[in-house]
Amino acid sequence: MVHGGEALGDVAMQIIAREFNLSETVFVLPSTSAYADYRVRIFTPTIELPFAGHPSIGAAWSLARRGEIGYGEILQECGAGVIQVFVDDGGARIAGGLPGIGKDLDAAALAAAVGLERDDIDTACAAGIASAGAPFACLSVRGDAVARAQPNAADIVAHTADAVGLVVFSFDQDSGKAHVRMFAPASGVAEDPGGGASAVALGVHLVHRGLLRPTGISHLVIAQGAEIGRSSKLEVEVRAESGRAVETLVYGAVVDMAHGELIRLP
Repeated sequence: MVHGGEALGDVAMQIIAREFNLSETVFVLPSTSAYADYRVRIFTPTIELPFAGHPSIGAAWSLARRGEIGYGEILQECGAGVIQVFVDDGGARIAGGLPGIGKDLDAAALAAAVGLERDDIDTACAAGIASAGAPFACLSVRGDAVARAQPNAADIVAHTADAVGLVVFSFDQDSGKAHVRMFAPASGVAEDPGGGASAVALGVHLVHRGLLRPTGISHLVIAQGAEIGRSSKLEVEVRAESGRAVETLVYGAVVDMAHGELIRLP
């Protein structure tokens, strides 16, 4: 997270994000909207994203801790528009962008792109693109197939050209728990240890495929990142009407890990 970057241009922000080489780097800026408390710009090592959950949650929590905004409900401006964030001492809940459904996808081709077989595919949940601020391809697989996935970057890019990345998941409908891995090589992210934008997109996808309530509120708990030694837990809430997701929220806790200073060299 970078504060005080008002003078930085697009190229400088992208260079900084590439140097950090994190899944996302967020720049906190003054809002350009009369309706928002602040603005964020979010970059992967290679591209700018309109929305991402973890940077948004972290930015809101950090600003509240610094006393620049209050706790409770605030409004954040980002590439996806002005969205609600609810900040508390431990982290934040953030509303996803406008839910949407894209095209269906070839599950066998996606499975092959991550080294899995046809028998690994969960045929009860067809593959496709879903979004709640940013589009993701979603592939449902059986049991331990998530852990066995071996991504091929070129194949993933070839079959997910309209999406930020590929969400490979298994979902237990009874418990509401999902085991997730997300690969976004086109965005410079080999594997994301925890993605808020992909989490809310998955919630939209599960409503669309009939695995979450068609009307009312469903809760989804996502375990992600264990395979790369960076375990995370995300909690998602999805409100649906007549089989269509209309609103999403994702919650994450935040831990302050380090502070530093960027110095402009001559």
